[in-house]
Amino acid sequence: MKGVILAAGYGTRFLPVTKTVPKEMLPLVTRPSIQFIVEEFIASGVTEILFITSRRKKAIEDYFDREVELEAMFRASGDEKKLAAVAPPRADFYFVHQPEMKGTGHALLLARSFTGRDPFVVAYPDDLHFGARPLSLQLIETWKKTGCTVLATLRDPPDINRYGIISIASDGVHVTDIIEKPPRGAEPSREASIGRFLYTADFMEQLAEEWKSHGDGEFFHTPAVRALAQRGRVVFSRVQGERLDTGEPGGYLEAIIRYADSVPELRKELDRILAGRARP
Repeated sequence: MKGVILAAGYGTRFLPVTKTVPKEMLPLVTRPSIQFIVEEFIASGVTEILFITSRRKKAIEDYFDREVELEAMFRASGDEKKLAAVAPPRADFYFVHQPEMKGTGHALLLARSFTGRDPFVVAYPDDLHFGARPLSLQLIETWKKTGCTVLATLRDPPDINRYGIISIASDGVHVTDIIEKPPRGAEPSREASIGRFLYTADFMEQLAEEWKSHGDGEFFHTPAVRALAQRGRVVFSRVQGERLDTGEPGGYLEAIIRYADSVPELRKELDRILAGRARP
C-alpha cells in the first residue's frame, strides 16, 4: 500500500514561526507532528510514501534523510539510544513540489504517476491519531471489505459545520454525497469527514476528468468524491481512537498536552508544571 502526505500549504495560522519553519515540523515536545503521520503509515503497512510539498518545505526532506554526522558521533560514543532517535524510519520516501497553491485536487494529481493503478492512503498532517489500531489501517481494512474509496469520519465533532458532512445510504455503509461546511441545521448526517482518505484508482480517473473542465481558482478533491459517491463507490469508516487537530494554535497546544500526558516521563513534568500553576 502506498501513502501520500499533503504538506505544501503556507501554514498562515501559525505565523510568524511558519515564515521559516514548516507547520508540519512543529513538534509535539521532541517529535515533529508529521512524524506521527509517517509512523501511522508504517504501522499500517504503508511503506512507500510521497510528500507533496513546496520549495519552502526542504526541512521535511532533510528530516527524513540520514544525518550521517550525528550517526557517526553517536556510533563512536556507543550511544545506541540517540543513534536510534536520529535513524530515519524504515520506509521509502519520495518528494514532489506543488509549484502553485492550487488546492488539494491539484496536489493529488501530482501523485498520479506515483500511485498508478494502486489504492493509496492520503493524510493531511493537521489530523493526528492515537489509538490501538492505526487510523490508516482502519481504512485499509474497510477497503479490503468493500473495494471502495474510504473516508475517515468523526461522529458529532465540535464545530461540526467547519467540516465536510457526508450523506449516508440506507445500508449505513456507503456515502451518497458530501456537503462542505453546511449551514447549522442543514447537515445531512452527524458524520464529518476528516483528513484521512483511502482512494482507489477510479478516484484519480475522476479527479483527472474534473480537472479538464476546471477554470481559475483552487481545485479541490470534493467534486470527484461526490461523483464517485453517486456511483456507489465511496464508503465511510468512523474513527476508532483519539483524533487531535493541530491545524490551528489552540488545537496544537491541546495536542502537545495530550501527547505529553500519554508519555510517562513527560507526564511527570506536566503534572509538576500544572501543580505549580495551581498554587495561589
